[in-house]
Amino acid sequence: MDESLRHKLAILAEAARYDASCASSGVKRERPAGGLGNGVGMGICHSFTPDGRCVSLLKLLLTNHCVYDCRFCVNRTTSATERARFTPDEVVRLTIDFYRRNYIEGLFLSSGIITSPDHTMAELAEVARRLREEHAFGGYIHLKAAPGASADVLFEAGRWADRISANIEFATDADLRALAPAKTHAATEAVMATLKEGIDAARAEPGRGRFVPAGQSTQMVVGASPTSDATILRKAEELYARHGLKRVYYSAFSPIPHPDPSLPLVAAPLAREHRLYQADWMVRHYGFRADEVLEPGADLPLERDPKLDWALRHRGFFPVDVNTAPREALLRIPGCGVKSVDRIISIRRQHRLCLADLRALRVRVAKARPFLIASDHLPPTRELDALTLGTTSAQPRQLELDLFAGGGER
Repeated sequence: MDESLRHKLAILAEAARYDASCASSGVKRERPAGGLGNGVGMGICHSFTPDGRCVSLLKLLLTNHCVYDCRFCVNRTTSATERARFTPDEVVRLTIDFYRRNYIEGLFLSSGIITSPDHTMAELAEVARRLREEHAFGGYIHLKAAPGASADVLFEAGRWADRISANIEFATDADLRALAPAKTHAATEAVMATLKEGIDAARAEPGRGRFVPAGQSTQMVVGASPTSDATILRKAEELYARHGLKRVYYSAFSPIPHPDPSLPLVAAPLAREHRLYQADWMVRHYGFRADEVLEPGADLPLERDPKLDWALRHRGFFPVDVNTAPREALLRIPGCGVKSVDRIISIRRQHRLCLADLRALRVRVAKARPFLIASDHLPPTRELDALTLGTTSAQPRQLELDLFAGGGER
C-alpha cells in the first residue's frame, strides 16, 4: 500500500468510528517471529450476524469533506479536522486487497455529503456496483444513505448493498434543527420509506431480484441534548412500525475534537446507551410498548435493567406460573429471554417444570425466581419486598452492567 493511500486510510477510518452501526474493535498485531499473518487495525471493525457469527468489516468514509455543518459531527464543514477523499477505485482496491488477505468479510461505507445527497449516494452505489459486477465480490456490503437522496439513486444502491442505513440522528425535530440544521426528519424518513418500498417489493416478487436483503437500520445520538430516554424510545418504536427497520442503534455522545460550544463538555454515560439497547429489545422482542417501559419525559434507571425496573413497578403482575402462563406473560419475567421462553413452552408439554429445569433451559434463575412459580417454587412476598427496597444480598450482582451478556436473556 503506498503512503498516500495509507494516509487516507488512517484519516477516513478514524472518521468512520463515530458511526455506531458497526461495533468498532479493530486490532493491530505484528507478525510474531516465525509466525504467519498479521493484523491491520485501521478501519477493521467487528459486526455480528443473526446466527451469532462475528465478521470483520472494512469501515470507511469515502470522504470526510462535508457541505453540512452538523454541530455534533467531527466532519462538519466548519471543523478544523484534516480532510481526505478516496476515489471509488481506491475503495474497491482496498476492499479486495483486504479480503484476499483474509482481514475482512465485508465493507461498511459511509461518507460526508459531497456536492449533494444524490452525488454522494451515486458514488457509494458505484463502489458497491464495481465490487459486485467487476470483482464478483460476494462479501457483505453496508452503505450509509444520504438523507435527501432521490429514489433513483437509492434503488441503484439497493441492488448491490446487503444493508442500507439512513441516520435519523435525533429523536425530535427541535434537536435536529438545533444541532443539524441542514437535515430534517422528513428527508431522512423519505429515504426510509423508499427503501421499505424496494424491500417489500423484492420480498413480494422474488423474481424482481435482490434489494437490500439484510434490511435497513438507523442511528440516534444520545446525550447531546436534554431529550429524555422516553422520547428516544418512542421515536424508535415509531420508526420500527412505520419503516420496518431491522435495528435502531444508539450512540452515546462523546466530545469530539474542535467541539461546538453548544455541546456538552462531558460524554454521555455508556450505561445509558446500554440501557436503551435493553429497552429497545423489550419493544422489539418482548411485546412491551414504549409507553409501558417509560412514562413521558422519564429516563431509564442506570442502576438496573429496564425489564427488572418494569417488574418492580408492576408487582401485581407477578408471580407468573411457568407451567401455565401464556408466552407474552413469560416474556415479562426478568431473567427469561426469548429463546428460554420458547424452550419452556416446548418442554412443559411433556412435564411440569421445576427450578432445576429452568436452569437447564438457560433461565437466569437467581434473577427470575422472585417473579415466577414453578412446580417446586412459590416465591415468598418478602423476596419482592426486598428487591423493591434494594436490601437483598443478590441486588448488587443484579445491578451490574453486564455489557457482554446476550441481549435476549433479560
